[in-house]
Amino acid sequence: MRPQLASMRSGNPTLSAETFRKVRAAGGEEVMTIGGAVNKTAIALVLLVLAAAYTWNLGTANPAMLGGLTMVGALGGLVVAMVTVFKQSWAPITTPLYAVLEGLVLGGVSVLTEAQYPGIVAQAIFLTFGTLGALLIAYRTGLIQVTDRFRAGVFAATGGIMLFYLVGFAMSFFGASIPLVNTSSTFGIAFSVIVVGVAALNLVLDFDFIETGARAGAPKYMEWYAAFGLMVTLVWLYLEMLRLLSKIQRRD
Repeated sequence: MRPQLASMRSGNPTLSAETFRKVRAAGGEEVMTIGGAVNKTAIALVLLVLAAAYTWNLGTANPAMLGGLTMVGALGGLVVAMVTVFKQSWAPITTPLYAVLEGLVLGGVSVLTEAQYPGIVAQAIFLTFGTLGALLIAYRTGLIQVTDRFRAGVFAATGGIMLFYLVGFAMSFFGASIPLVNTSSTFGIAFSVIVVGVAALNLVLDFDFIETGARAGAPKYMEWYAAFGLMVTLVWLYLEMLRLLSKIQRRD
């Protein structure tokens, strides 16, 4: 693997420096391409949308089914994600499965949020894919340069947010929560804006690592793994968009 990969890092833990350092296509084996990764991502997105639409329709017609289906998706998605991270060669199977399971989660969350704030789901979808498109253009045109300092900054910010959420999750077992963060106060909204920004910047690192993997001659199955990494970021970004928009609507 090319030497420069050793110093590269990504905010997305599924696309870290170790991802492409330890894998390389054998002689005669097909290699990863950017176009292939784009196609695999498109397939995963279609599966996610279909699963989300199924949960949406089911939850609208029979709300009692929503909780169980969403829980299955959340737990199953976590397990499949962990398997994919540690067994990257399984990505052609686990990535589509992960997309379906996360679709169940997003469909369930979307139904519940839409019931509280009509129209919010359409706004979150538009903002998520608008952000994806804008950042892809910015990356491809060189408007955003992925430097070591950029990677380090996004990595640190992402790690800090994950640690913050982990502390909040642990506190919830004792009936406590981190003050202001989940409220519609100025601080709560500002926090969500920052998290959305960090999630969006992870997309840029995902683009960079896909390009790096293709350039470094990673094996073909890594196209699916790259698609998995992008899906993780997009799911996170969409959920944070929903959180931000719901805070804004509560403030109104």
